[in-house]
Amino acid sequence: MPGYEWIGETEKEQINEVLETGILFRYEFKNERKGIYKVKEFEDRFAQFLGSVYAQAVTSGTAALKVALAALGVGPGDEVITQGFTFVATYEAIVEAGAVPVPAEVDETLNMDPADFERKITDKTKAVIPVHMLGSPARIQEIIDIARKHNIRVIEDTAQALGAGVGGKKLGTWGDMGTFSFDFYKTLTTGEGGMVVTNDRELYQRASEYADHGHEHNPDVGRALDGRNFLGFNYRMNELQGAVGLAQLSKLEDMIHRQQQNEALIRETLESCEGITMRQVPEKGKDSYSHVCFFLPSADKAVAFHKNITGKGLSAIYFKENLWHILPKWDHLLNLKTAWPGPHPFGGPLYGKEMTYSRDMLPQTMSILEKLVVIPIFLQMDEDLIRRMVVELQAAAEEIL
Repeated sequence: MPGYEWIGETEKEQINEVLETGILFRYEFKNERKGIYKVKEFEDRFAQFLGSVYAQAVTSGTAALKVALAALGVGPGDEVITQGFTFVATYEAIVEAGAVPVPAEVDETLNMDPADFERKITDKTKAVIPVHMLGSPARIQEIIDIARKHNIRVIEDTAQALGAGVGGKKLGTWGDMGTFSFDFYKTLTTGEGGMVVTNDRELYQRASEYADHGHEHNPDVGRALDGRNFLGFNYRMNELQGAVGLAQLSKLEDMIHRQQQNEALIRETLESCEGITMRQVPEKGKDSYSHVCFFLPSADKAVAFHKNITGKGLSAIYFKENLWHILPKWDHLLNLKTAWPGPHPFGGPLYGKEMTYSRDMLPQTMSILEKLVVIPIFLQMDEDLIRRMVVELQAAAEEIL
C-alpha cells in the first residue's frame, strides 16, 4: 500500500486512450467513444479477479456501502450491526441510508467478534457489515452462519483488504454484497472511487440503477427514454477513473506480492521477540500484507514501543489514539450530530426507540486496541530501510520488553 506509489506509464497510456475520444462519461456516446468503455472494462476485470459475477463501479468506498445498503432495501427503522473499529465511513453510510448503526466488539483478529454480533441482534436488525480491517479477514464464515440463522443480510466492507481471502475465496465475495475503496491510500487507487460486487443478479441491477439516478440501463433505448423503477442518486465513476483502475488492476498481483516480500522480514522479526504476539488470522485466511499488526503485553508497553520506533523515524500507528477509526473518538456520533435537525435516525416514530452511544460501550475493543501497534507496509520500501527497521524493532523490543 498504497497504489499511488506505482503510478506511471501504464496509467498514462490508459488515460490517453480516453482523452483521445474526448468522452469522460461512462455511458452513451457510442459513435464518439470508438469502443472505449474503461469503467465497464474495469468492472468486468475486477469481477474476474475476485471471482465475482457482477461488479458496479462507484465514486468512493463510502458510496459503495450506501449503494449496497440501498440495493438490499435497508432504510429507516432498520438496524445495521457493524464493528466499533472501522473507518467512520461505515457508520456514515448506515446513517445516510436512514438506518441505525449498532456497534459490535472486535476480537484479536481486529475484526468483528461473531459472538458479540449475535448478542447485538434484535428484531430490527436488517443487515450486518463485517469490516476486514488492515488487510486481514474477519471470521467471515462464522458471521455468515449467524446471519443466515437470523435472516440477516451481509455486506462485507473490504475497503482495506483487496486481494485477501479465506480458503482460496477472496474477501468481498462471501456475503450478499461486497464493497471496496480505491481512494488515494488504498493498494489499488483511482484517486477516489469504489466498487460494489455481488453474485445476485437482482441486487446488481438495483445497485446499478440506484448509482445512476434510477436508470434501468436498457440497451435498446437512449438515456432520455430509459425507464426507472425507483429514485436513485449519482454515484457514477467516470472514464478517467476507470482508466486508472484498469492500469492499477494490471499491477495488483505484483503489488500484493511486493507487500508480502516487504512484510515478511518485519513480521519474522516481531514474531521472534518474546512478549510480542501477532494479530490472529482465521484458519486458511490470507491477508493482503498491507500492515503488520501486533500486541504488546500492556498498554504502557505498547505506548512506549510506538514512541520508541516513531522517534527513530519509522512509520507506526497506535490506533487507540486515532480519531477516525474507533467509535469512542467520534464526538459527532456520540452526540448524534447529523446534517439535519431532529432525532432521525437515532430515535422518533420511524425507529420506535432511542439509540445512544458512549465512550465506554466497547470495553473489549478498547482493551485490545490499547495493546496494539501497527506498521504500514509500503511498496517502495528498499532493502536498506527494511534492514534498518529490523534492527530498530529488535532494539525497541529489548529495551521495552
